Amino acid sequence: MIETVIKNAGNLKPVAEKIYEGERLTFEDGVALYNSGNLSLLASLALFAKRRMSGDKVFFNRNFHIEPTNICVFGCKFCSYRRKKGDNDAWDFDIPEMLDICRKYAEKGITEVHIVGGVHPHRDLHFYGELLRKIKEILPNAHIKGFTAVELDYMIRNAGYSIEQGLRILKDYGLNSIPGGGAEIFNEDIRRTICGDKAPSHTWLQIHEAAHNAGLPSNASMLYGHIESYEHRIEHLDRLRQLQDKTGGFNAFIPLKYKNINNSMSSIGEIHTMEVMKNFAVCRLFLDNIAHIKSYWPMLGKDTAQLALNFGADDVDGTIDDSTKIYSMAGSEETSPSMTVPEMLRFISSAGFKPVERDSLYNEIEEQN
Repeated sequence: MIETVIKNAGNLKPVAEKIYEGERLTFEDGVALYNSGNLSLLASLALFAKRRMSGDKVFFNRNFHIEPTNICVFGCKFCSYRRKKGDNDAWDFDIPEMLDICRKYAEKGITEVHIVGGVHPHRDLHFYGELLRKIKEILPNAHIKGFTAVELDYMIRNAGYSIEQGLRILKDYGLNSIPGGGAEIFNEDIRRTICGDKAPSHTWLQIHEAAHNAGLPSNASMLYGHIESYEHRIEHLDRLRQLQDKTGGFNAFIPLKYKNINNSMSSIGEIHTMEVMKNFAVCRLFLDNIAHIKSYWPMLGKDTAQLALNFGADDVDGTIDDSTKIYSMAGSEETSPSMTVPEMLRFISSAGFKPVERDSLYNEIEEQN
């Protein structure tokens, strides 16, 4: 019983009581939760908060990714994905090649196309807009979630538009929502160290606010487990929470663990699984106004992603169909990430939760028993 958990919460009892009463946690409360060594308490509180949001449901969808290129103008130190033009493992798909990918899914019940990649030096929003338009011709009922704020900032500026103008144009081409990537960590000192040439945190937040105002919902993310502190993580979560108070436009939050293979920060060790679970729990407890926390299995691996469902996560992303290389190139154990719908159902139900297929906006398509 949650009352017993709170009674035995020790010096975290005031924070636990706030969670039970549905009161908003402060910055100091969030840091205190991170500094707690009581993982059992965090799991109990996070599962209580998750069930208050979505019961015993865990969501998934049928999706695939298009990664147009891994050629990128930026040189983020944590990135294992970026290549230069001419590198043996660089790719740079043209529109017909990307449409060929889409045609493979025309009869497979796919509900979402997810498009992210490197920030290409010579492509603007009209190139990607034409891609969106032609995808809609092939998959007219699919939701297109595309382009991180960093990609949007570059492609829109390259075309000479304001962010607001560019987002409206992309929406007219067929864009339905935007993913949460590119947020990394909002603290500017840390950001300058790990991705100093990338758009600053206020630009990421401005783009997501503009997207929400244009009727384009989005996700949010945080890259953690590198050189940031607990205070930096709570600062990041707090800024997301403030924007969500203002717009209500975030569908889900995705904590992204730093992977240390094949990048210039490889000397930094990766955090252990229990720290990953602590982070899931604190994110669920602090982000009281973002309905869904995603356990992204292609990055975490299936076992860790499944465990996170007991620490507040209520979404596992989608079937993927081996269509993303971002985390496999960074050392994920999921080198060819793919799950069928029956596998997804077993994956969720074997963890003790109720699998529910959703669309990209968390409308339930069919509840599975």
